[in-house]
Amino acid sequence: MVVPLRGSTIVTLAILSSLLFIICITFTFIGADADEPLFRQTLNDVAETSPGVVLIGESVDVDIDEPSVTIRWSIVACGEDFMLPGSAGVHGTQLCGLPDSAMYLYVDSDVTPSATYDPSQIPFNKDSGHRRSIQNLVQFDSDHVLDVHEDRLYPFDTYMLSSSIRAMSFDNQTIPIRKLATINITSSFDINTIDLESFLTPTNGSNEASRDIDMYISRPNEARFFALLLFIISWILTHVTVGHVLIARRLHGLRALLPHLVSCGAILIAIPQLRNSMPDAPGLDGVLIDCIGYFPQMVIVSISTISLLLILVVREFDIMRNPESTPLPPPPPRPVSTVSRYRYPCPPGSPTANSSSMEIAQWEMRRLMKHLQGEFVFPPVKPSHRLMPSDHSKASHRRVKTMSKIMEAGEVSHWSDGE
Repeated sequence: MVVPLRGSTIVTLAILSSLLFIICITFTFIGADADEPLFRQTLNDVAETSPGVVLIGESVDVDIDEPSVTIRWSIVACGEDFMLPGSAGVHGTQLCGLPDSAMYLYVDSDVTPSATYDPSQIPFNKDSGHRRSIQNLVQFDSDHVLDVHEDRLYPFDTYMLSSSIRAMSFDNQTIPIRKLATINITSSFDINTIDLESFLTPTNGSNEASRDIDMYISRPNEARFFALLLFIISWILTHVTVGHVLIARRLHGLRALLPHLVSCGAILIAIPQLRNSMPDAPGLDGVLIDCIGYFPQMVIVSISTISLLLILVVREFDIMRNPESTPLPPPPPRPVSTVSRYRYPCPPGSPTANSSSMEIAQWEMRRLMKHLQGEFVFPPVKPSHRLMPSDHSKASHRRVKTMSKIMEAGEVSHWSDGE
């Protein structure tokens, strides 16, 4: 059994469903940071296998327009022999803390140190006695030039960056770096890093230990999906404008053209907004997705809009020159009343050779009534045509006799309302 719902009830249910959906989506933010710290397992592995100095890339900023990559490194030491007393607990692990030895850090081939770490500058917390991790004292930034020859393949562009870092003590002794690690995802890119040991051979002939890192940067699958989805929607809207032009050519009247013109104008405004909505979209610099998408889309939509305007102008001139020849809209069809259709049922037709005696009697009765009312009846009614009391024993004989007399009087006419 279907229970009909009122309009207000349907609207209320729709609002409640919308609010429920929004609340469920909002729960995604609750507990988003409930996972363990990102680098805890990496630091624990270093502390157990090869303790020493570790550099953690806590922030990676990829700028394709520059193009450059900026990495913010945190200086960490794993293992009790390498940690500064009172600094344990870095990145959620008690096995790592701040280094206990001062050092200079060199990035790539820099002659001057990119960062200087001095444990004597690390302050204590007066209440707890623990060392405080001051970002400007334990972190530094490194800028790298990025090769962007594949940037025109957006959103399938990928990049690679290689860098080398070495650490030297204040007395010019090499300090080995055990691990280089960075975050693996940013707001716009996925990052996969591989680090390996390396060494340098300066002019004095001694080997200096260093650590290299290879970073592979690509777009996340979600960004690629939404970029392609917006690309497809833009092309569909472009095809819609072409359909508007084809339909408008077959329409008559100015009012019928206005909805098509408004729709094309709205699409002309919407496509640039869709292009700007693509995740981390590059500028209009001629990337591939613009050469096969945005630029031809804007050209086609603009031509369609101009075509509709020209059709509108032509129709205006035609109306101005021939105002009397303007085709009028066809009148609406007249509704047929079902009551009048069934109020007067159609009278029975003329009897045939297969008609029953009852049908013949009804036909003769109707002819006789019309004759008595002074109406014209053909064939004329004769006294022999009048109804006689029926005798069931002579039904078939009377039927044949009546039909023969009708045939003698003339051809049997088909009854109509005009008789």
